[in-house]
Amino acid sequence: MQPVAVASATAATLYEAEEGTISRGVVESNHAGFTGSGFVNLDNVAGSSVEWAVDAPGPATLAFRYANGTGADRPMTITINGTTTTLSFPGTGSWTTWRTVTVRAELATGANAVKATATTANGGPNLDSLTVDSSSGATDWSRAVVDSTMARYSPGSLGGWGYTRGLYLWGQYLVWQRTGDARYLQYIKDWADRFVDSSGGISQSFDNLDSMQAGNVLLALYRETGQARYRTAAARIRTRLNTYPRTSDGGWWHSTSTSREGQLWGDGVYMVDPFLARYGAWVAADSFTSAEPARQLEVYWSHLRRTSGSAAGLLYHAYDEPGGPTASWVKPSLGNTNGISWCRAMGWFGMAVTDVLELIPADHPRRAALIDILRELVPAYARWQDPATGRWWQVVTEPSNPSNWTETSCSAMYTYTISRAVERGYVDASYNVYAQRGYQGVLAQVSLGSDGRTNIAGISEGTNAGDSLAYYFGRARPVNDLHGLGAFLIMNEQLSR
Repeated sequence: MQPVAVASATAATLYEAEEGTISRGVVESNHAGFTGSGFVNLDNVAGSSVEWAVDAPGPATLAFRYANGTGADRPMTITINGTTTTLSFPGTGSWTTWRTVTVRAELATGANAVKATATTANGGPNLDSLTVDSSSGATDWSRAVVDSTMARYSPGSLGGWGYTRGLYLWGQYLVWQRTGDARYLQYIKDWADRFVDSSGGISQSFDNLDSMQAGNVLLALYRETGQARYRTAAARIRTRLNTYPRTSDGGWWHSTSTSREGQLWGDGVYMVDPFLARYGAWVAADSFTSAEPARQLEVYWSHLRRTSGSAAGLLYHAYDEPGGPTASWVKPSLGNTNGISWCRAMGWFGMAVTDVLELIPADHPRRAALIDILRELVPAYARWQDPATGRWWQVVTEPSNPSNWTETSCSAMYTYTISRAVERGYVDASYNVYAQRGYQGVLAQVSLGSDGRTNIAGISEGTNAGDSLAYYFGRARPVNDLHGLGAFLIMNEQLSR
């Protein structure tokens, strides 16, 4: 697998670091390999910076050429017209070895301010130049992410059966549908064939909703290959739902384990409802596949939806039905929910509603009710978008808390949902501006490392239901977590159209 190529330089402009506005740094020329008259050696303090005035309207790739002769990363905050993201500047082995890291940006007509600021006491790397490439042949970020992920992981090392792999591979499937690159579908097939035998057997119990999401991969492979074994394996999930436990009003529990009895999590609807609707549309339709996806969404909405104040239309993360074991996070005064609006749970929910609407017929009796949900959810998303970054906060309703941070996967999910809702006419076209801001905010978290592969930052790891803000704020943020890669691909295939 070859490294991902940066966009062609036919419309690229070079800005030397020594020609920018330097704060707490000096121009030097004592390390070979620089361009121009020298490079900027930033002071070893947080806040040392170089700022450039850039004139290149529209989408552009920004490439920072640098050297870092230490073994420690020297991250920098990149501020573009007030919107910020953080890039990694890892060691290059010596001060005479120069590499580049890149980030995608939307530049305004006229002058643009691009500033690189050191974030740690070690200061930044030695900065040589900034190249701004606004060529029409810009990077296909979906392909770049897929190629990078396939280079990092073989189908055998991507990981076991589970929803994060199912989410990512569904995103890769969408990229295959657009590009027709046979490698992408073969990779998906090779992963699935680790779990599905020649007769369609699959050794999964499907005793939690999370385990069902990757069933979408089976449906995609059945549709594209015609091999009955994928349909047989997918039917195991469909059959399991006949007896899967429910709350008294019909909502499927998040898991059958004792610790999850009677619980509905916003995450859960995406794990099963689009699969069931897709099974009905692509394999075998019946009254169950027709009625249940919309029914589940309405039941979950009825328990998780917030109904008052500026948070109306948002959802709490989880609900626990009274009468059985009581979860430690239950807040009875808030409808037996956990009382916290975690961003990705609402992202899963929005995508589930959107995808089910794509799959059920136009005359479905519950179609209007699902559209009504989006007509509450999308304006709520819009109200809570961070104006500085275009992204959304890990705990959506706590933007002023210094421990909070903007999260990439939910931002991609919200952006996708808003864009599709506008495209289908479910909400007013004026909401498209929030999708465009979200898109640029997510793209700002994407960069190319010195190995030429993509990196997506700011992604929350997998998260259980909790009862404290500190729990959600403290979640780890692994770069290239599959939650973020899958959500990015789904969003990018929608927005790049």
